[in-house]
Amino acid sequence: MPASSSRLIPGTVLFDGAQAMKGYALNRMCFSFNDAANREAFRADEAGYMRRFGLTGEQADAIARRDVLALLSAGGNVYYLAKFAGILGLDVQDLGAAQTGMTKEAFKARLVAQNDQPAALEHY
Repeated sequence: MPASSSRLIPGTVLFDGAQAMKGYALNRMCFSFNDAANREAFRADEAGYMRRFGLTGEQADAIARRDVLALLSAGGNVYYLAKFAGILGLDVQDLGAAQTGMTKEAFKARLVAQNDQPAALEHY
């Protein structure tokens, strides 16, 4: 079923084709963090590393502020941003908590609670 405005989740940014194009350079840079040498190069010269990938001013500012929500708005895909978050010692659950405005502990509890749905709903 295609996403529609009635199915949007409050506090999240829909990652669609337009967002993918907007965030291409940012996501490409974050993907590069799969390589330890690239993570070290970023740590050594963040501004230079961002210029190498052609980040926009908005993206570079959000990286400098470590503002994951702004990075999502700037076209970041949560799975690529997880590579950047790893440099900061964060994981995908930290990102999910930030997106929902919850603490990590509350977010994890919400995930567990959603997993404990009645058996009648399991076939959906």
